[in-house]
Amino acid sequence: MSGRFCYLEEADSGEKQSHKSDQEEWFNPDTPGNRTAATCNVCVSHINYTISERFGPWWDVHSYHKRWTRHILKDVSFYVESGQLMGILGNSGSGKTTLLDAIAGRLRRSENLLGEVYVNGCKLKREEFHDCFSYVLQSDNLLSYLTVRETLMFTALLTLRGYSADAIKQKVESALLELSLSHVSNHIIGGHVFRGISGGERRRVSIAAQLLQDPRVILLDEPTTGLDSMTSNQIISLLSELARNDRVVILTIHQPRSELFKLFDKIGIMSCGELVFCGGPKEMVEFFGGCGYQCPEYCNPFDLYVDLTSVDTRSKERELQTYSRVQEISLVYRNSNIHNDMLKSIARTRQSKHSSSIPFKSTDSPSTAFKFWILFRRITRNLSRDKIGIVMRLSQNLLFGLFIVFFVMRLGSDASKGALQDRIGIIYQSVGAPPYTGMLNAVALYPSLRAIADQESTDGLYQKWLMLVAYIAHILPFSIFSVAIYSFFVYWTVGMFPLWERFACFFGVLIVPHLVGELLTLVFLGIVHNPNVVNSAVALINVAGLLVGSGFLRSTEDMPEPFLWMSYLTFQKYGVEILMVNEFYGLNFTCGNDGQSTNNTAYPSCFITQGIQYLDTTYPKATSRFAFDFLILYAFVPVLVIFGIISFKIRDLIIQR
Repeated sequence: MSGRFCYLEEADSGEKQSHKSDQEEWFNPDTPGNRTAATCNVCVSHINYTISERFGPWWDVHSYHKRWTRHILKDVSFYVESGQLMGILGNSGSGKTTLLDAIAGRLRRSENLLGEVYVNGCKLKREEFHDCFSYVLQSDNLLSYLTVRETLMFTALLTLRGYSADAIKQKVESALLELSLSHVSNHIIGGHVFRGISGGERRRVSIAAQLLQDPRVILLDEPTTGLDSMTSNQIISLLSELARNDRVVILTIHQPRSELFKLFDKIGIMSCGELVFCGGPKEMVEFFGGCGYQCPEYCNPFDLYVDLTSVDTRSKERELQTYSRVQEISLVYRNSNIHNDMLKSIARTRQSKHSSSIPFKSTDSPSTAFKFWILFRRITRNLSRDKIGIVMRLSQNLLFGLFIVFFVMRLGSDASKGALQDRIGIIYQSVGAPPYTGMLNAVALYPSLRAIADQESTDGLYQKWLMLVAYIAHILPFSIFSVAIYSFFVYWTVGMFPLWERFACFFGVLIVPHLVGELLTLVFLGIVHNPNVVNSAVALINVAGLLVGSGFLRSTEDMPEPFLWMSYLTFQKYGVEILMVNEFYGLNFTCGNDGQSTNNTAYPSCFITQGIQYLDTTYPKATSRFAFDFLILYAFVPVLVIFGIISFKIRDLIIQR
C-alpha cells in the first residue's frame, strides 16, 4: 500500500485488530453464555421499489392523467453482522433514504416493494419491522423546554413496562453515559427562539432515546446533517463505539471526512437506486483501483468514489457519459468476488435460521391509561415553561375584550342611541372572535407535538390520538381561565344584564366557541399537513357559520331552506340564541331624552321597547329552546374530540400507506 492509505493500515493493525479479536471471542459458539448473543446479522436480499407518478401538472388535464413509473431501488442486496458499522454513501437522489425506509418497513407504498429482509436468517414479517429496528430520523423532533434527562425519562416511561422507578432512572443514566450526555443532562433542549444544547448533542439525544428499548439494529438517516466537520466526526465515532457493543449500526451519510474512513466496517455506494459497491474500506480502495480509478494522494476516498458513481445531469452528453461509467462500475461489482462472497454469506445465514433468534426490542409497553398520563405530564411540563406563550394564551381574549370595552364604553337603555345595536354587536363579537384565538393556539402549539407523535407512534410507543387527547386535556384549564377573564371584564365593564346567573350563562356559552375553534383546527391538523391551509379552512368555516347560523345577516324565517338546514350544523346558531335570550329577556328600553318608552316615529329603533319584542321578531320561540340549545351547544365539544381522534387514525393510515 502507498502512503496515502497509511491511516487504513494503522486501523487494521491497531484498533480493528483488537476489535476483531473481541468479535471472534463474542461469536465463538463454544463460549459459554454467548450462544444467543452471537447471532445478530442483517441480510437485505434483492430489494426493488417502484412508484407511479403523475406525468404533468394538475392544470394540464391531458398530461396529468398520464403516469410514469420510477424505479427507486434496483436489486439491492447486502449483509452486515453484529459489531459492524455500515455507511451508505451516494449523491442526492441516489436512493439512500428510501433504502433505509425499506429496511425499516416505513415505506408508504409498501405494495410496490419487492425483496426480503432477514435477521439472523429469519425473514421478517411486515408487522415485525418496527419491533426489530430502531430508526433515528434526519431531523430531531424534541420538545424545546424539556431537559435532556427529562426527555429520556419520559421516553423511557412510555416505552418500558414492569420496571421500577430506580431501574428506569438507572437505564436513563446508562444511556446518558453511553452517549456522552451526562454533562448536559440538566440543560434544556432549546429551539429556534432560544438556545439550548448544540446540534450534535441534540442528535445524540435522539440516538439515546432509541437505545432505551435495547435495540440490536440501529438505522440512522443522515445523522451528520447540519453539523460541522468536528461534530460529525464525533457522532460517527460514537456510532462506531455503539456498534462495538454488539450492535448492527447502518447509516446514510453524504460527505464523510477522510478521517472517518477507518471507522466503517462496511461501505455501500449507491447511484440511481443501485448498490454499485458494498464492502470493507480496504476492499473499496482496491476495487476502484482495479477499475482504473486510483485514489490520488491526500484525496478523500469518499468524495472521489461518490463523484465517480454520480450521474452529471448538466447536459445530455455528460449524463450519458457518466451514466455509462456508473453502469460499467456496477457490472464489474456484480461480477466481483466481493459481491459473490456477500451473496454466499446471505445464503449461508438463511440456511442456518432459528425462529427464536430474532433480537426484538423491548416492546412490552405500559397500558394506554398510563401512556396518556405520561403524555399529559410531558406536554404540561414543556408548555408550562414557555412564559411568553402562557401569558399570550391567557391574555389574548382579554386584549380583544379591551378593544370592545374601549369602543362601546358603557351600554345604555336608550334605544334611540343604539342600546339595542350595541348589545347585538357585543354578542356577535363574543361568538365570532373566540374561535380564532383557539385556532391560533392550536396552530402555534400542536404541529411540533404532531411531528413528535408521528415519529413516536411509528416507533410503536403509542397511537397518535393519545397525544391529541393529552393535548386537549392540557388546554382545557387554559381555555376556561382565558374565557373567564374576558367574560368577567367585558360583561361587567360594559354593563350587560346585571345578574350573576346571567353572567354565568354568558361565560358558559363563550367557552364553547373558543374550544370549537381549537378542536376544529386539531381535526384538520390530523389530515392536512400545512398549517396555513388549516388556518384558511377554519376561518372560512367560522365565517360561514356566523352567516348561516347566527341570524345577524338574515333571520331564520327569511332564510332559504337549504341554508336553514345547514344552520342546524353550526354552533353559532345555538350559542347566539342563548346569548340573545340571556341578554334581552326581561330587558326594557327607553326612547329619547325624556326616558319614557314610546313608539316615536322620529326614532325608528324605538318601535322595540322590550327585549322580548326583539326576541319574538328575530329568534321566535328561542326562550322555549333555551335548555335544548345549551345541550346541543356543548355536544359540539365531544363530537369534535371524536372527529379529532378519527382524523388522527386516518393520518395513521395515510402515513402507513
